[in-house]
This record gives sequence, C-alpha cells and structure tokens, in this order.
Amino acid sequence: MSRKFAPFVSALFLILAAPVFAQPAPSSQSAAVAAPVSPAAVSPAAAAAPVPANQDYRLGAGDSIGVQVYQSPDLSVDARVSESGVISYPLVGSVQLGGLTISEAEKKIADALRNGGFVKVPQVNIVLRQVRGNQVAVLGQVSRPGRFPLETFNTRVSDMLAAAGGVTPTGDDVLIVTGQREGKPFRKVIDIPGLFLNEKSDDDIVLAGGDTLYVNKAPVFYIYGEAQRPGPYRIERGMTVMQALAQGGGPTVRGSENRLRLHRRDASGKVVETSPRLTDPVRPEDVLYVRESLF
Repeated sequence: MSRKFAPFVSALFLILAAPVFAQPAPSSQSAAVAAPVSPAAVSPAAAAAPVPANQDYRLGAGDSIGVQVYQSPDLSVDARVSESGVISYPLVGSVQLGGLTISEAEKKIADALRNGGFVKVPQVNIVLRQVRGNQVAVLGQVSRPGRFPLETFNTRVSDMLAAAGGVTPTGDDVLIVTGQREGKPFRKVIDIPGLFLNEKSDDDIVLAGGDTLYVNKAPVFYIYGEAQRPGPYRIERGMTVMQALAQGGGPTVRGSENRLRLHRRDASGKVVETSPRLTDPVRPEDVLYVRESLF
C-alpha cells in the first residue's frame, strides 16, 4: 500500500470499528422501567383496587364486592349488592347479603356452597371493591337536607344530624330512623334533645348505609282574638295555656285572660269548645281564643 492512501485507510478503520465500542444495551431491569405501559395491559382488577374496609362494615345496596373461593376459580366472581340486599351467585342463586358484615357474608356463601354439595370445604374471601351503599339520607326539617356519606364505620345519629346543619326552628323534637338491619325492616323514634343532654344516650345509635333520618314539622297551636300577636306557634314541651298565651304576646287592652275559649278535637274528630284553666296543657292543633273583657 502506498503512503498516499495510508491516512485514508486508517480513518476508514476507525469508522467501521465504532459500533464495537458503543455503549452497552440497557439491562432488562432498566428496560422494564423505561418501557411505557399500555392502558389495555392494566387488568380491570388492578384498576378497581379493593377498598380497605373495617370488618364491622355492613354491606348495603350498591356496594360492589369480589367473591373468591380458594382453588375454585369458576366460583370467583364480581357482584353488586342489589337494592333488596341480594347478589346472584353461581350454583347457589340469590344470596341475601345486605346488612351483613364481611365475615358474616363470607360464612353465608361458604355455608351455601357446603350445604349444596358444591364444595366440601369452601374457603371464601370477600373483597370490597367499591362502596356505594354507605350513604344516609337526612330529610325533613333540617338546614341542609340531602344524602351524606358515612365517613367512618361508627357514625352515629348525632354526627349525621350535625352534618345536615341541625334542626330548623320549625322542626320537631324527635326524628325517625328507618332502614334495614340483618335484612329486616328497621324503624326507631329518637328524642333529639336527649342525644345531647344525656351524657350517654342509648338512642345515639350507629347508622348503616341506606338509612333515612326524617325530622317532621313541630306540632303547633293557634291563638286568635284579643291577642297581641295572633297566629300559629310551635308547642314547646310541657307548654300550658298560660305559656301559650304569653307566646301570643298576652291579651290586648280589650282582652282578658280569664275569658279564654279552647277548641280541641276529641277522639272522634269532633271539635269541642271548653273554658280552659291557665295550668291546662296545650296539645297539637289546639285553637285558643281570647275574648274581650266584660268591663
């Protein structure tokens, strides 16, 4: 080779050898980190991660659960608790789970599989996928009626009443809680002042998903005639005729507290007119008439 082409040959050798000295290919570990994940590659089970649930949580309408049976993949299903509290389960059919805790629901499905002869020793595990039934409706005479979530598993009546802004001035002193307990209709009348005045009230019960709290309008009486402020008024506990007269501002200068007439319905619905004493109790829908003084 002539000296004229020697530099050219040396440069060509360095270009051809460059790939040999290139950086090494990324390791499998680094490639796994850098590789993008396709959304289609994410399984539905991973997308709907289980909801951490207290074992005392009771299943309600709308809750989505995953039922898994050990070594029986055909019996592992995802289900939604219906409005009536049941799910449809393979081989067994409809299973009532509403109002049951997670452990109680696991036992009920296991018993159904065992008693039906489908699995000898079933090991059932229930995962709470999504909580939708843990809401309580607060209706009636409250400041903010609506549906409220059960943020904890021991939310009580007083907590939910506070979340709704409390009772309005026209609200009654009692509320009614309705719902389901262990698959059966539930109804309880609760004294509202007793929830807060008593140190520990047995009426301050733990609420369950799907419960409804209702506060009715407070009972009223009516006063008219020679009263300073005639009209309807809320009946307070233990209210007497004298206190009812004071609610209306008392008699006018032409009226007399000794000439009162009370109109009240009896058991048959007939209106009976009487001359009440000032110490007599006032009942709902009573009509108090203040007559003029004789002198």
